[in-house]
Amino acid sequence: MRFKNTLLPIQTMLQSGGRLLDLSTPAIMGILNATPDSFYNKGLESNREELLLVAGKMVADGAAILDIGGVSTRPGAQMISEAEELDRIMPVIEILRKSFPDQWLSVDTFRAQVARQAVSAGVDIINDISSGTLDEAMIAAVASLKAPYIAMHMQGTPANMQDNPTYTNVVSEIIDYLANKVLQCARAGITDIIIDPGFGFGKTVQHNFALLNDLQALRIIEKPIMAGLSRKSMICKPLKVSPANALNGTTALHMVALAQGASILRVHDVKEAMQCILLHQQLNN
Repeated sequence: MRFKNTLLPIQTMLQSGGRLLDLSTPAIMGILNATPDSFYNKGLESNREELLLVAGKMVADGAAILDIGGVSTRPGAQMISEAEELDRIMPVIEILRKSFPDQWLSVDTFRAQVARQAVSAGVDIINDISSGTLDEAMIAAVASLKAPYIAMHMQGTPANMQDNPTYTNVVSEIIDYLANKVLQCARAGITDIIIDPGFGFGKTVQHNFALLNDLQALRIIEKPIMAGLSRKSMICKPLKVSPANALNGTTALHMVALAQGASILRVHDVKEAMQCILLHQQLNN
């Protein structure tokens, strides 16, 4: 007799601006880079027409959230100024909110002031790679904005995170870190929190696979888990392919993440990720 894997229950509903996002079924977050130096799709979406085409296809393919980023966080990336980040993302947010008024939008930023201006322009979710460590004002700002917050684990900064990442036990250390962040956020008044283990952010390929293999352990925190695996080096290095040729590997690992209880897949390729979700649902039905 076969027994179905039982995962711990987690929060399944997010609220922003009076709207609800149901995560009882896994959702897709589509990546929109407004940067010239991303590791993949290097700023292709920074052109207005291209942006709308890419965003429109993502929405049509089933993306529940569009994530706009103006700062590259690839390994070794150098920081740009707050003013330049705002110059990159604010026109993008404004045109997306106008073109897709019902679409959930998130902003990929670690700066409190950028978060404030993005929410004022219509963004629903703050996606912070640093969980408030790169800008100490971030958590209080998100609490005041009453927006859902994605808290990610990162060892170091994008400039140095891959120099020599070291853990005694990568899974337990990330659980401790994110559990403490969730507690800090809750005490500040943030009610809707998503956790992101930060694949590729201060982790070797071996760390990443150990984390993916036990991702369901993070459900002990009782918050939705976001998995950002799309076309990353943990796929490219073992397969000896470039990010442009890493879609098949990405799809394979997306199915693993879903089996391990991921609530959100953050992806470049929405259609293929949605197919994973549909097949995962069939498997579980």
